[in-house]
Amino acid sequence: RTAALCPAGGGRHPKAGSVMEARYNLKSPAVKRLMKEAAELKEATDHYHAQPLEDNLFEWHFTVRGPPDSEFDGGVYHGRIVLPPEYPMKPPSIILLTANGRFEVGKKICLSISGHHPETWQPSWSIRTALLAIIGFMPTKGEGAIGSLDYTPEERRALAKKSQDFYCEGCGSLMKEVLLPLTSGSAPSQADQEAKELARQINFKAEVNSSRKSVTEPLDVSEFNHLGSSSEHQQEITTPAFQDTITSEMSGNPTNSATSNQEELHSQPASNNTSVSPRQRHNQHRRAPGSTNFNQVQQPRVNTSHMGSNMLILLLVLALAVLVVRRIYLANEYVFEL
Repeated sequence: RTAALCPAGGGRHPKAGSVMEARYNLKSPAVKRLMKEAAELKEATDHYHAQPLEDNLFEWHFTVRGPPDSEFDGGVYHGRIVLPPEYPMKPPSIILLTANGRFEVGKKICLSISGHHPETWQPSWSIRTALLAIIGFMPTKGEGAIGSLDYTPEERRALAKKSQDFYCEGCGSLMKEVLLPLTSGSAPSQADQEAKELARQINFKAEVNSSRKSVTEPLDVSEFNHLGSSSEHQQEITTPAFQDTITSEMSGNPTNSATSNQEELHSQPASNNTSVSPRQRHNQHRRAPGSTNFNQVQQPRVNTSHMGSNMLILLLVLALAVLVVRRIYLANEYVFEL
């Protein structure tokens, strides 16, 4: 496969322009955007470079220089950027190919600009934004994120020195030749400042989104619990067990408290199994006395049913006794007549 990257110090030049025009629909928003970015990033800088592969516009290879004043200083790191067909509406996936001690090799890394966090991605960001973000995030702590590593500073310095000898077989780039050389003794470049500022802004945006999510999630759970208990109440009201209560209400008997307490009794187990908000907890405490009233109201109904069955049995026994006595009487009367 012919390389799509054009190293600053020479190497194979791609024929990406003619190949891309013949293979892809130039009216597609994603293709238009990527072709434009490829033209803007065609010339390598002293801090980063990226170009699409000749046979795949949606896979780019990039090279970034390690940030100065860090354990990555002196390192040159290579990787892949895989873009979705919905780009720039959806974020790309970023994969490092050079051992660096901060990100795993060959695995999609978790950054606020990568496919792991589509909620923080902005369509106005570009591949150049991703390159600057990678540089800015390298000195930060991994904190257990997907694809992150926490090597010691000594290990990272050793990997930074070794990274200059890396050669990518996919695009034919040698790290020593990809980027423009740095000028010695110069002040921090504009790219370094942009990378730090971008990483700070993206981190701030991610923290704001996570805090909003943590605040809204309990409210959403309570709303779902409320909706779930309401649907259970509606189903229970229409069951045969409540027909007597509804009939008594229509006839004017005061059984409203029994019906409401029956609904509350069924809704309480659901709230015990899930987290409740302070408002729900307050409502549950306020409803608690109602459950005792329900038991008090329902108890006479249960006793009445038992008394009715006992009376029926007693009546049957008396009827049988009367029949037996009458039978004996008739038999004796017949004997006397003889």
